[in-house]
Amino acid sequence: MNSNMNISENLKTIKSQIPQDVTLVAVSKTKPISAIQEAYNVGQRIFGENKVQEMVEKQEKLPEDIKWHMIGHLQRNKVKYMASFVDLIHGVDNFKLLKEINKQASNNKRVINCLLQLKIASEDSKFGMTPEEVGPILQSPAFSELQHINIVGFMGMATFTDDQEQIKSEFDTLKTTFEKMKTIKSTNCNLHIISMGMSGDYPLAIRCGSTMIRVGSSIFGARNY
Repeated sequence: MNSNMNISENLKTIKSQIPQDVTLVAVSKTKPISAIQEAYNVGQRIFGENKVQEMVEKQEKLPEDIKWHMIGHLQRNKVKYMASFVDLIHGVDNFKLLKEINKQASNNKRVINCLLQLKIASEDSKFGMTPEEVGPILQSPAFSELQHINIVGFMGMATFTDDQEQIKSEFDTLKTTFEKMKTIKSTNCNLHIISMGMSGDYPLAIRCGSTMIRVGSSIFGARNY
């Protein structure tokens, strides 16, 4: 099916299939302005990009009420380019990156929402903190000093496999860690988002407790690299 012609139909279908309390992030990386505008025209407001430069270029040309999510691996030296507008950063996988986000948010006189990325997959290629590392960071004095960030939840990516049991077990790890940490409340930590699930596995992710899914190809069609 050539879904490039059917972005609005694809969006309607997905939205009708997911619970109302699950947030849909439309992954628009590599997609043209026109495709994003088409999704916007049928009510989609949250878009995910994985390259800062591409996100900045699109943000300048598209409506101001779009919420831009940075979903890719983020290098510290790129944070400053999007710090004035980014709505949520998904892949925060180390404390140094958090400090940089805090610094750039402060420079822009705002607070930036972040998700801590947990490493739940078995592949070495996936970034993230281990579930054991998260608690000590969130409860550390150094973390409490970062008043220009707000940790709003966790994000994780499952192993790329057909083994549904393995994927479920990885999603369960994320949910369990979230439940353990949920009691931590501070001015800069208010956990309520579990971001897991993409085009291939979001129905399972939602069953496992996901509150935010990242969907690209099911909306915009296959990606041309």
